[in-house]
This record gives sequence, C-alpha cells and structure tokens, in this order.
Amino acid sequence: MLPEPSLQLLFKDLKACVLLPTYNNASSLAAVLEDVLAYTRNIIVVNDGSTDATKEILRRFPAVTLIDYTPNQGKGYALRQGLKAAATAGYTYAIAMDSDGQHFASDLAIFLKEIQITPGILLVGARNMTVDNVPQKSNFGNRFSNFWYWVNTGIQLPDTQSGYRLYPLEKLATKWYFTKKYEFEIEVLVRASWSGIPVRSVPVSVYYPPAAERVSHFRPFKDFTRISLLNTVLVLVALLYIKPRDFFRLMGSKAGWLTIWNKVIAVPGESNLRKASSVGFGVFMGIVPVWGFQLLIGIPLALMMRLNKGLFLIAANISIFPIIAFWLFASVVVGNFLLGQPLLPPAFADLTVEKMQQNGLAFFLGGAVLALVMGCLAFSLCYGLLRLFRKGDGQKL
Repeated sequence: MLPEPSLQLLFKDLKACVLLPTYNNASSLAAVLEDVLAYTRNIIVVNDGSTDATKEILRRFPAVTLIDYTPNQGKGYALRQGLKAAATAGYTYAIAMDSDGQHFASDLAIFLKEIQITPGILLVGARNMTVDNVPQKSNFGNRFSNFWYWVNTGIQLPDTQSGYRLYPLEKLATKWYFTKKYEFEIEVLVRASWSGIPVRSVPVSVYYPPAAERVSHFRPFKDFTRISLLNTVLVLVALLYIKPRDFFRLMGSKAGWLTIWNKVIAVPGESNLRKASSVGFGVFMGIVPVWGFQLLIGIPLALMMRLNKGLFLIAANISIFPIIAFWLFASVVVGNFLLGQPLLPPAFADLTVEKMQQNGLAFFLGGAVLALVMGCLAFSLCYGLLRLFRKGDGQKL
C-alpha cells in the first residue's frame, strides 16, 4: 500500500520515521505494518529475538528497514538499537509505536504537526485510560510512574508509560543507557528532561483487546521491581546532582535572577507576609530532619497554606548537596548542646550502640530546633528586605 503523498512528504521534510520494536506479536504485526504504510514508508522494525512467525511476516514487507537479532534482549534494548539505526540513517525524529495493535497510525499526524510548531521536543502520546478493557494494573502502574517522574523532574505528565512517543534523535540516540527492559522508557524520559529536552504530551487513541486476546510480555513482579529500583537510583541522582546543578545554574546566571524576580518575587497580588512566609517555610522544610521527604511533605503543605510555591522551592534548596553535610553536622551539635552532651559526635572508632542512640536523638531534636530557628530568621530577613525595597505591600494575604 502506498502512503498518502502529502503525509509521506511531511515525513520526508521532517526527517521522521516510525520505529516498531516487536517480540512475538505475529498475530498483530502485519495489520500494524499495513496501517502504518498508509501514512509512510519510513519504517524501521526491530525484531527482538522473536520465536514465532514474525520473520515470515516481515518477508512480506521488503520496503521496511529491518534490524534482526537473537536472543530476545528486552523492549528497551530494541528501542535503543532502533534509535541508533534511525540516527545513522539520517533521520531527525523517530516515532515509536507498539506492535501489538494498541496504537493507531492515524495519530502519527498529531506528532508531526506538533514538531512543526516546536522542533526538538520529546512527545509522549497520552492514552485515554477510560476506554474498555484497560487492565487495572495499567492504571495503577501509570499513576505510580507519573508520580516518580514528577519527583525526578518536576514535570507533570498524564501518561509516562505510553509507548507511543516521538523521540528527537540528535541528543538521545548517542546517549549511554544502563537499562534494556521496560524500565528504559522511564529512564529515557527522565534523562531527556535532565538534558534540557522539552518533554510534552499529546492525546492519542488506544485500543485494548479483551483479556483473552491480549498479548503482553510485561512480567508484573520482575518488571515492577526493575522499575522501582530504577526510580530509586534516579531519585538519588536527582537529589545529589541534578537539582543542585540546576539550582547553581539558575543562581549563577543573570537570566536566572531575572526569572526569579519576575516570576517569583515581583508577582503582584501577594503580600510581603506571604512571600516571607514562603521563604521561611522553605528553609524550615529544607533543614528539618525528614531527609528525602522534604518536598513530598512541604509542597502539599505549601499549597494548603497558599504560599508562593516558587519561593518555597528556592528556599528549600538550602539543604542541597553538598550543603546538606553542614546541616547534618550542625543538627547533631545543636542537639548535643540541648541534651547537655559533648558537642562533637564521637569518632567512628568510639561508636557504641548507646552512643549511636544518643546521637540519633540529638540529630532529630537538634535538626527540628535548628530548622525552626533558621526558618524564623529567614522569614524575618526576607520580610525586612521586602518592606525596605518593595514598593507597597502587595495585596492582602
């Protein structure tokens, strides 16, 4: 089947192709290929070690570029090979689709139109998860994935598990990735955002066949465990490197300070009291000893108190790496002082279970008191500066 000339021309002009990783989807592969061929002949199929009739089916489509290997390596590995091959072939974009018939080729035009407006972005096809036959585990897994993607990047997406995506190849195809199963689709999204690639979603249609007809290679226990471990690693990288890097980049540039001033500090309609409260609460949450959960606790509370979320987040960075080491040490010293114990913690060689318990108590007590004092000081300093330099007092709280 020849594609519609105008659509094939658009694929050619944008240097885009369709990438189809497949593993034992012989029952749906031919129909998916025929569907895609109605829109473009720029197709790359990655046969990820299929053991069914996949090879025989692919022989009926000689115009398709084929990557074929054995044994099966996983969907992430197949996508990585396909992205590399697409970049080597001179493509700028690759639109990944699943080969199980879940996605509709008619939605390809949505991706192409979006990159005409905003080139260089990564697009994720947000599925309508209210259609018939959507597995309950898919809904739960999607919400779980969306939450951790927001934690790692600060970006909210409605469907981070969708396999229907448009990848910009220039930055992504040459990266080194350390996952090769389903969790790759999380890794590539997070690392794209960390690399400065805009990540957005577009609405797409989805078809879920009845459970008896559905072919899925997702192994709930093994793959969910892999994804959970990956999210743990990504959170640590975000906390120890990405967030400090982005904060120092922001604070070290004139454009960053202008952004802070225009979008956070000079926001009209906010009183000096609200702004100072946002800073004070951010400093408090940045130091209080609930490490790893400051933002998860602080952001909902800041929203409940109708504080300036931008100012809260900036102030909470008072505990980013490596400054966090100072606050940990200071918390123990303050706690020891309040408990009447020697100020400095014992040397590692002198630690006993009793001393560890004492220093644990000192850390939590000292951290709470230190957070409260520093939060009050930050509030007072910020409020005083705003009263001194800001014209008027904004509007009522």
